Amino acid sequence: MPRLFIALELPENARDSLAEIAGDLPGADWAYSEQYHLTLRFLGEVDPASFDAVREGLGSLTAKSFYLDLRGLGVFPLRGDPETLWAGVERNGALISLRNQVESVVTRKGLPVETRKFHPHVTLGGVRGCRPEWVGAFVAMHSLFSVAEIPVQTFTLFSSKRGPGGAEYTVEERYVLEGILEGE
Repeated sequence: MPRLFIALELPENARDSLAEIAGDLPGADWAYSEQYHLTLRFLGEVDPASFDAVREGLGSLTAKSFYLDLRGLGVFPLRGDPETLWAGVERNGALISLRNQVESVVTRKGLPVETRKFHPHVTLGGVRGCRPEWVGAFVAMHSLFSVAEIPVQTFTLFSSKRGPGGAEYTVEERYVLEGILEGE
């Protein structure tokens, strides 16, 4: 059964900006810049019938293109020793609306409701092997990190397989949002 998630792909300039800050944190397990994305909904392992239903349902979703901004770094869990380092996303009504529509499609197609609060972010890597004070210093050092006006004109249904070099993502379907953004 495929392991699925729905996400926003990031353009090369945003991935490059994120990759520039990755490093200089002993013990961190950094994600590859090609894998940077903003997850709208993780689905997990899905049977073929549900996979087809979700893929088709997402095609009927209508939302407008928009811009989003990355700002600052943080960690999960929010309390206790850090495990995951991420870049934050500025509050964005269009992003929340798109995420809510995706959630609605997924649950109408029979998948369980997501119980965790949506916390938009881009995962940079794992930091379980790092000293917590080093992670805190790294986050503080990059507190002013930002990438402004990232165009969002599509969202993507991905499948994921674990391999010896980490997760491998495959685009299953790309969905185009409505409207053309200025300058695109």
